[in-house]
Amino acid sequence: MNYYDKYKMWINSEEIDEDTKKELLSIDDEKEIEDRFYKDLEFGTAGLRGVVEAGTNRMNKYVIKRVTQGFANYLKNNVSDSKSRGVVICHDNRHKSDEFCEEASKVLAANDIKVYVFDSLRTTPELSYTVRSVNAAAGIVITASHNPPKYNGYKTYGEDGAQHMPEESKLITEEIEKIEDFSMIKKFDDSFKNNIITLGEKEDGKFYHAVKSNQIREVMVRENASKLRIVYTPLCGTGRIAIKEVLGDLGYTDLNFVKEEEYPDPDFAGLTYPNPEEATALKRGIELAKKIDADILIATDPDCDRVGIAVKDEDEFAILSGNHTGGLIVDYIINGLKEKGELKENSVLLTTVVTSEFGADIARRHGVEVVKTLTGFKFMANKILEFEHKKTLHPIMGYEESFGYLIGTHARDKDAVVSTMIIAEMALYYKLKSKNLKDALDDLFKSYGYYSEKTTSLVREGKEGEEQIKNIMDHFRTHPFDNIADIKVKRKEDYINGLGDIPKSNVLKFILEDGSWVALRPSGTEPKLKIYYGTKDADKDKSKDKLESIIKYIEERLSKL
Repeated sequence: MNYYDKYKMWINSEEIDEDTKKELLSIDDEKEIEDRFYKDLEFGTAGLRGVVEAGTNRMNKYVIKRVTQGFANYLKNNVSDSKSRGVVICHDNRHKSDEFCEEASKVLAANDIKVYVFDSLRTTPELSYTVRSVNAAAGIVITASHNPPKYNGYKTYGEDGAQHMPEESKLITEEIEKIEDFSMIKKFDDSFKNNIITLGEKEDGKFYHAVKSNQIREVMVRENASKLRIVYTPLCGTGRIAIKEVLGDLGYTDLNFVKEEEYPDPDFAGLTYPNPEEATALKRGIELAKKIDADILIATDPDCDRVGIAVKDEDEFAILSGNHTGGLIVDYIINGLKEKGELKENSVLLTTVVTSEFGADIARRHGVEVVKTLTGFKFMANKILEFEHKKTLHPIMGYEESFGYLIGTHARDKDAVVSTMIIAEMALYYKLKSKNLKDALDDLFKSYGYYSEKTTSLVREGKEGEEQIKNIMDHFRTHPFDNIADIKVKRKEDYINGLGDIPKSNVLKFILEDGSWVALRPSGTEPKLKIYYGTKDADKDKSKDKLESIIKYIEERLSKL
């Protein structure tokens, strides 16, 4: 069917409710009808993510039911004992998250699959932990993470507590595509009620205990935690209860919330982009931190799997990049484990192909192996699983440049709860030495060189936008360059067909002769092309100047496409 036939089918279907039909009939823009129906919202490597509206290319209860029926069929065909082991579901506070969670649970229950549903919103890392805790066959999170308020999403997890790998997502997609009309979706009635089990404080307690088991300097925290003044914002998302519980239990009594952003709000208190990577999202937090002379600002994204920080820099607060925060944590953990005599010889750090070499260089100097994966914590989780099965390497940490960190292996996804705990501990450690995290970062730069990096994005929405991003990637593949900003290109790494033991992905990376690099990657969750830049130099200004020159060169190249 073409897009208009799909549109008509929805309007005429007895399965579609009247409010949805009214919404569709009110559309007077042919282009908008096309965009809503020209394709089915793709179940990609990060599940579904889209604008909450009616249509096959949108997030709504009908798309949720169809996808969940496909997922149920995948589980029944591919995962042993999936009916009895069940699926854990949680949701965030976005528009219709609770409704989508209910619809998904009902479809699974109607397929005679046990469903564990949390009694209210929960963080994504707790979902990841709980899948393994209850020995479930899979998990689902209803969230659009840090996307703008109009978005929602649907992520699936395997029995290992990690998001499904590409080959599994492909099988799930195949099952979803077999659901050609709503009559193929199992109907829920009261006879399936017993298949739904509610989870609550008991599972919370297990998760919090697992998080706290990753402390590095427990005695220091126990004796001094009240000395650290923290400003924290969950950015109107799910993090408040978990962060308050964990930090409060460890003795961080001077915990100050950004009031406008403390409680769940699907409109995110007016934030257009509730992402701790964005300086605008931290504006209120920085204002409060200045007002009360806090030691640190910590912000977690709406589903609490990413964390950003701002630290004192003379009279201002400086926002640290994900790469710089990652390097600080790597150094802190390794030295802390060494201090306790607990750094194992087979320790390994996990990072990605678009993450700075800062943390990796720190790890290597301490004799810790570094393993790189594609972007996405599922790839790191797959490595953790591999190491466990083979009893080879011992992961101490995994992180991405996009503010996602996992300390330990209790979860199999990035975890802003454990990251917040370690960041607070790290800030306390340096405060007791009359330093802050900016001072600690400067000390590392003196030892390892100054690492500069930046990530930019080209946003291209809709069908035409997809084509534009594809054409840009094709151009950079077929028109390579010998030099970037007068620096010779040493090699090109193209992951489109896989490279070494890294599976295929639409990622292109250029390594320059001086160690600088540029990478291009279409986002798997948003309509954008992400471009990553990294430089290093013993001189701070030279490193920054080099970065700006490379960015300018690439942007000029893009402007001509």
